[in-house]
Amino acid sequence: MKQPCIVSVYRSAKEDGMYLIVEKSQGLKKVPEALLKRFGPAKESMAFLLTETKKLARFDAKQVLDAIRDNGFFLQLPPPRDEEMADIALKNSKLQR
Repeated sequence: MKQPCIVSVYRSAKEDGMYLIVEKSQGLKKVPEALLKRFGPAKESMAFLLTETKKLARFDAKQVLDAIRDNGFFLQLPPPRDEEMADIALKNSKLQR
């Protein structure tokens, strides 16, 4: 069993749905400069204790912990955009997007 890790989640100011998850004590130090440039200004969204058994919305916690330990970060990209579903959502929404 892998050791739990306190992580920080950073949200991209450039691309909706893009997040970086890093070990809180390291911050963004281990994230390559090229990725930080593409990511844009990073805003810390939250911090929490990540364990292998933690339920995450889109990824397996073990996968995230492995990436943080191997690379120093985990990059979560936005899900692929389904244009047909986006059009249906826009038509059904009361909000203007």
